[in-house]
Amino acid sequence: MNGAPLIDWDWITRNLDDPIGTRLLEHLYLSFAPLLLGLLLALPLGIACARWRPLYPPVFTGVNVLYAIPSIALFFLLLPYTGFSAWTAIIPLGLYTLAILVPNVVSGLAQVPDHVRQAAVAMGFGPLRRLIQVELPVALPVIVAGLRIAAVATISMVSVASLVGIGGLGQLILTEGFRRQFPTPIVVGIVLSVALAFVVDGLLVLAQRALTPWTRDRDPVARARPRTVGAAKGGNA
Repeated sequence: MNGAPLIDWDWITRNLDDPIGTRLLEHLYLSFAPLLLGLLLALPLGIACARWRPLYPPVFTGVNVLYAIPSIALFFLLLPYTGFSAWTAIIPLGLYTLAILVPNVVSGLAQVPDHVRQAAVAMGFGPLRRLIQVELPVALPVIVAGLRIAAVATISMVSVASLVGIGGLGQLILTEGFRRQFPTPIVVGIVLSVALAFVVDGLLVLAQRALTPWTRDRDPVARARPRTVGAAKGGNA
């Protein structure tokens, strides 16, 4: 781009606080807010679908139809109502996470063994207490697995919001990079987006391990036993 070096370290050191730091903080906010919104919507939806199975097919179809709508189209549709505020990005990105989170909530609850539910009932647990103290903790690994996928996808899609003037690392790439034909902000934006996705994914894994300590203690002898070639071929990703 106009003979500029791919990485200008002097530009990076001079702009660590602003715009690099500012855009990174905006990207964090625009990533975590949709995840929180999506989780708050997905939990009751998933629980309802797990309780009343006929509800699941239309809900599943609806969230997938939402996911199929191009993000830039939803951004522009919301602009007359939300203006150039963060909600223009948060609402569509939060809705997109439902296509990932709702099925994981339903699958996680479906994997709770019946004898575990029956034991909770025998101990006098009511439906709400059983859900909160028994079913959701058992389903947590599956739910967190969906949250990890949704987090990485959201961190990536936040950059598209720069096309409608919303901040984030996409704004750094678009304004400081492409419009000025200067490659360094583009490289910085890409590297920070990827690094952010790795960090968030790692934090979610640590959170899952902290919230489900019983999964670490399950069959330590089996975990230590070497896997055979046949067993390795039978596993899935």
